[in-house]
Amino acid sequence: MKFINISFFCVLLVVLTTKTTTAQKLHLNSNKGIINNINSPNMKFKSIDIGDCKWTEGFWADKYKNAEEVMVPHMEEILTGDVGFALDNFKIAAGLKKGKHQGMHWHDGDFYKWMEAAMYVYANNKDAKILERLESYIEIIGKAQEESGYLHTEISIDDNLEPYQERRFHEMYNSGHLYIAASIYYRITGKTNFLKIAIKNADNLYKIFSPQPEELARFGFNQVQITGLVELYRTTNEKKYLELAQLFIDMRGKSKVKPHKTVRFNMIGDMTQERTPFREEKEAVGHAVLGLYMYTGAADVYAETGEKALINTLDRIWGNIVEKKMFITGACGQAHDGGSSHRDFVHEAFTLDYQMHNSNSYNETCANLCNAMFNYRMLSIKGESKYADIIETVMYNSALSGIDIKGENYFYTNPLRRSFDQHLGGTDYKTRQPYIPCFCCPPNLVRTIAKLSAWAYNLSSNGVVVNLFGGNKLDTRLLDGTKLKLFQTTNYPWEGNVSIKIEKCKKTAFDIFIRVPQWANGTKILVNGKEISQTISVGSYAVLNRKWKKGDVISLDLPMNVKLYTGHRRIEETRNQVAIKRGPVVYCVETADLPAKTDVLDVYIPSKIKLESVYESSLLGGVTTLNGNVKLKRSTRENIMYPNIEGTTWETYKAKFIPYYSWSNRGEGEMTVFMSLIWE
Repeated sequence: MKFINISFFCVLLVVLTTKTTTAQKLHLNSNKGIINNINSPNMKFKSIDIGDCKWTEGFWADKYKNAEEVMVPHMEEILTGDVGFALDNFKIAAGLKKGKHQGMHWHDGDFYKWMEAAMYVYANNKDAKILERLESYIEIIGKAQEESGYLHTEISIDDNLEPYQERRFHEMYNSGHLYIAASIYYRITGKTNFLKIAIKNADNLYKIFSPQPEELARFGFNQVQITGLVELYRTTNEKKYLELAQLFIDMRGKSKVKPHKTVRFNMIGDMTQERTPFREEKEAVGHAVLGLYMYTGAADVYAETGEKALINTLDRIWGNIVEKKMFITGACGQAHDGGSSHRDFVHEAFTLDYQMHNSNSYNETCANLCNAMFNYRMLSIKGESKYADIIETVMYNSALSGIDIKGENYFYTNPLRRSFDQHLGGTDYKTRQPYIPCFCCPPNLVRTIAKLSAWAYNLSSNGVVVNLFGGNKLDTRLLDGTKLKLFQTTNYPWEGNVSIKIEKCKKTAFDIFIRVPQWANGTKILVNGKEISQTISVGSYAVLNRKWKKGDVISLDLPMNVKLYTGHRRIEETRNQVAIKRGPVVYCVETADLPAKTDVLDVYIPSKIKLESVYESSLLGGVTTLNGNVKLKRSTRENIMYPNIEGTTWETYKAKFIPYYSWSNRGEGEMTVFMSLIWE
């Protein structure tokens, strides 16, 4: 009996010692930022912790509720069932099931993104069943991981494939999403089981790539691993992960133009952002998702290193995107296929400056979301509101257009025009689909909606920054450790009145940054009912510094005027055409709101059109529509390629315009954002 007791205590001691040693060995960072940049030295704004901000009512509260109740559970059914089969791939790789890999090369990453979305939901509702299922999935993923740390189900399942022999398999893309999901899981739950899988994989990646073998010089394809490695560095304090992230940036432009055997002929040059060394790049080039993930990762690296060459390049690229290659909806990816400024073949890509197709624009949902991710990093680094303006533009327009009102059907591409006679192929669809074989966009969108509240605020050196407007409550700590509680009420974006009430704060003076959007000319800001005396500049933050107290109220009055926008004179696709915006929301006209047999291209906008704003609670989940008289062109020569104007007549019609994100929720139909202009 004595021997047994001694043995028991010995075993207990070993277990306790092992746990302590593991925790000490990992040197984990206990901070819980959505991006764990609290210790990043080169950032003006820091992230609030996950769960500090919760939507309470209004637009984003409704979208989050839909994500919690429909989007996330519905997507789980897809990815763990017979349609999406992502979990099956892990089971097969783990030896728990027999079969062949199904889905795209990057399907593991789709599952990690969904897991990340589920974690944000769990962070808010603490539903034990969500955590229980995630734990079971992590156990399967751990069993699928090879002893070396390598983790990629397709190659593990197929005995004819070897790791890192063909870049198109997206191995490091999957790894990047693994690192992000595992870091978030640790921050929310405190559990290290998922994180250990990620660390083991990253250690293997470092072992293989840090020597920089020539045959692997081109393996920086779809570079989520850069952001993932930086986030893993921030979580573990292991500097080699940051070094490896920078190495993948350094590799750009070092390899020769001639393809290596690991690269297909059309995955070189500008297509994959590797014709030019990154620090010499002057424009956004190539595959839009690949590029924006890399720019996001480079911004993360700069936040840690402060290397001026990196931020100079990012400034140039950001300017090129926003001023010459971004759509009015915040979307990116001008064409399905085309040529770069060097005339390299590019696909799903940034192409030439001002080449902005309406019908044939690609605008993959992932690219649009990556644009928001990139801008959130730039916002944190620079502290300038122009980046938050773009985040807002993306989220209200080209992000939400990727999912239907129900939260169950998806678009992959998000063009600005769709016509009945338009040739569609590949990932273009007439209406949203319940499952897209290339399933990268849906979980990317859902995880972004689920975490958006964490982007609503940032922390400044002595205060808080209001980036996004929406009914919410904030319960956080400022960087000096003092508590701050705010309560925001608004019916934005349908109305422009925003109220921010202080419920708890420190006794000494601190800053509250209020974003004034670029479009909001005539904005008024009041504190406790009295208009502030300082000058308000659109496209900037109004910095309010004072000794705040419980009960103080900041009131923001944003004029929600309807405005017509035209394109730059060099954009041939929008010459003599206009788009309609009200606040941050871009509008479109859709077949469902036009007379029968009317082509959306026959809608002409009078230059002095008067548009009435009407909130319709029963339409498209509740939207503000715009209503006004347009001209409909009627022609007897519509099938002639170059008709003269004989036989053309005009009809006045009171048209209804709906938010662009809400189109294609009433069956198949035509749609256009840009419409021809009639000068009055």
